[in-house]
Amino acid sequence: MTKHKILLAEDELALGTIVKESLETRGFEVVFCADGEEAKLKYEEEEPEILVLDVMMPKKDGFSLVKEIRRKDDRIPIIFLTAKSRTEDVVEGFGYGANDYLKKPFSMEELIVRIKALIDRKGTNGASETVGIGKYSFNYSRQVLSFNGTEESLTHREAQLLNELYLHKNDLTERTLILNTLWGSDDFFNARSMDVFITKLRKKLSKDDAIQILNVRGYGYKLVC
Repeated sequence: MTKHKILLAEDELALGTIVKESLETRGFEVVFCADGEEAKLKYEEEEPEILVLDVMMPKKDGFSLVKEIRRKDDRIPIIFLTAKSRTEDVVEGFGYGANDYLKKPFSMEELIVRIKALIDRKGTNGASETVGIGKYSFNYSRQVLSFNGTEESLTHREAQLLNELYLHKNDLTERTLILNTLWGSDDFFNARSMDVFITKLRKKLSKDDAIQILNVRGYGYKLVC
C-alpha cells in the first residue's frame, strides 16, 4: 500500500517530533524539517503530496515559503500550523494560498482529519470530466479552469469550492453547507477563509460578464451562469 508523503515543517523540535511520530503511526510517510529554508529544499527533492507548515520559523517563515511555492505549484494542499489567532493573520495565510489553518494548541485527531480531507476529496463528487461554466471549461480532477484555450491552475480549495457551487449552479448554496462540507466547521475563521476564496474565484471568472457569484446575505452563494 502506497503511503501518502507529508512534508512537516516545525521549529519546535518537541512538537514536531510528536506530530511526526503520530502521523507515522497512522500510515503516513513524514519528511520533517526544522526551518523554512530546509523545508523549501525538501519540498523540491521529496515531492510530497501535502505540506503542513508552521508560520513562525527561522530562516524563512511559512508565509514566505508558501508564497514561493505557489509561484510554481497551485495544486499541492497546504495546512498552516500557528499560534497566531488574529483574523488578519488567518486571512493573510489563505491569501498566500493555504488550504487550511490550524491554531495551536491542536489535537492530533483534528490535524489527521484535515490532512485526510485534503488528500481524499481530490477527484470526488463525480466531477472528473470537463464541464462548461459560461465561456469557461472547468476540470475538477485536474484543478484547471480554461478560457479560450488558455488554462489556469486552481488551488485544491479553489477547485473544491467552484465544484460545490457548480453542482448547485443557478440555485442557492447554503453558506453553512459549504463550510461544513469543505472546511469541516462553520466557525468565524472558516467563514472568513471562504470569503477570501470566493473573491479569488470571482476574479478568475471575470472574463465572462455573464458569470456571477452572488452573495445572498445571511444564506449563502449562488453561481449564476
